[in-house]
Amino acid sequence: MAKKAVASLKTGKGKDYTKVITAVRSPKTGAYTFKELIAHNDHVKEAIEVARETVTETAAQ
Repeated sequence: MAKKAVASLKTGKGKDYTKVITAVRSPKTGAYTFKELIAHNDHVKEAIEVARETVTETAAQ
């Protein structure tokens, strides 16, 4: 399924978007989880900031 999502981003208007993936390490178990977000190329930096904030909020809970 991941291949299908990535392949669809390479055609048509999909070239204008980027998949932002952030790795988060769990403080309890030490295992990594990944947060995925698809953002327009013009807003990648904002998407990374949003992902970091989401990760920080999730880790605080």
